[in-house]
Amino acid sequence: MADKPKKTRIRVMALDSIPAGEGEFNADTIKEQKKTLPEGVTSKMVYGDVLDIAWPSFVELFLTQVAAMVNMMMVGGLGASAIAAVGLTTQPRFLLMTFFMALNVGSTAMVARSKGAGNQERANLFMRQVLMINFGLTLLVSVAGYATAGHMIRFMAAGGQTEETIIGGIIYLRIQMLGFLFFAITATITAALRGAGETRVAMVYNLVANVVNVFTGFLIIYGRFGFPRLELVGASIALVFGQFVAFVLAMWSVMSGRYYLHLRFKDGFMPNKDAITQVVRIGFPSMLEQLAMRVGMIIFNLFIAGLGTVAFATHQITMNIQAMSFMTGQAFAVSGTSLVGQSLGRKRLDMAHHYASKTRRIGMCVAILMGITFFFFGRQIVGLYTYEAEIIAMGGGIMMMMAFILPFQNSQFILAGALRGAGDTKATAVIVFITVLFMRPIMGFITINAFELGLWGAWITIACDQLVRTGLVMLRFYSGKWMSIKGITG
Repeated sequence: MADKPKKTRIRVMALDSIPAGEGEFNADTIKEQKKTLPEGVTSKMVYGDVLDIAWPSFVELFLTQVAAMVNMMMVGGLGASAIAAVGLTTQPRFLLMTFFMALNVGSTAMVARSKGAGNQERANLFMRQVLMINFGLTLLVSVAGYATAGHMIRFMAAGGQTEETIIGGIIYLRIQMLGFLFFAITATITAALRGAGETRVAMVYNLVANVVNVFTGFLIIYGRFGFPRLELVGASIALVFGQFVAFVLAMWSVMSGRYYLHLRFKDGFMPNKDAITQVVRIGFPSMLEQLAMRVGMIIFNLFIAGLGTVAFATHQITMNIQAMSFMTGQAFAVSGTSLVGQSLGRKRLDMAHHYASKTRRIGMCVAILMGITFFFFGRQIVGLYTYEAEIIAMGGGIMMMMAFILPFQNSQFILAGALRGAGDTKATAVIVFITVLFMRPIMGFITINAFELGLWGAWITIACDQLVRTGLVMLRFYSGKWMSIKGITG
């Protein structure tokens, strides 16, 4: 019997106001229905649905990145070597996250489909199946990551970093591996909640975790109020402690029965072939996409690491700031994924298109405002991380270039999120293969090494990659092929 939540946080008003579709649309019908909203649905209702899901995700992701920025600023007080040490761990951690994050993409899409189809029991089944798989997978990945941390960090250093920086990176990464399971399970629960449109609860527990992370870091990085001065070790411990707090709160959220998704151990975790097949059908291309992205980014970062500690530290600061801009695109991508998935679950292809288009429109406006801020106040923002004049000057110039690509970047994130909500992960994987795995490393080698443009060459490459990727994602979305993905059911 379907589990009835005590409190539903999100109500998709536009979908609730119209009947479910038949699922059989010819090309002419779809083209016509994309032009105007269905009877009984207004633009205000659609925008309201988008913002209902996006704003908690935006707050959550924004504050998570603020916490990461504050941590980096605290580490920055230890010097450029400490910043570079943390930077060496970034791509290895992302690479290790690839496996369980790919399944989370499938979980989000399938929970959204199930909710759209009115099948709460099946939504809970998808969450349990992904939790079961990711638990075992993350245990293996954590052990492997801890054991190979030294090899990964030395490889990432590319001969351009000091021994002090390398040792700091190894210690930081190994501590991260000790708490990797907490992070992975929390991310899995968050992905399922997003599919159901329950973004407020994830916002709350991640906000608490970020406060814990920053406060703990404040105490133990520099040894304040009688706590030991642990420097980089303290920064990594603080991050793991925050992740543990998020894990506890996330588990309580889905076990409490207060929300659409309800985790009950008595329901069991026995493998369900049909559920696993559908999650993997979406998640496997996403895993290939993420692997391609990580390999491409690792190769690209090797070129930058070879430029020396100051250039690499500057790059880490500007990438840390750029991640703030990612948060806006990713927050609206959550809306796109959830609402497109729910629309397709109700067989409303027309609404799926309307939701995606209007989500992109809002995301573009936010990106333009952020770009203006980065353009005029870039040097001041970089100056929050370090007092080193060379880093501030170079970083400020890069921020101006970053401001230009933000609107395109946000469009790409949002429409790619819509494609994932439709289960069209093969297309996004192909696009990443073309741009990040091939175009970025080749162009990076040419601009950084052959033309000797240094860090400027790296960011010219990043800008070109983002522009091409945006164009390809837009072509795929507006082709409408994502509307007819086969073999995916709620």
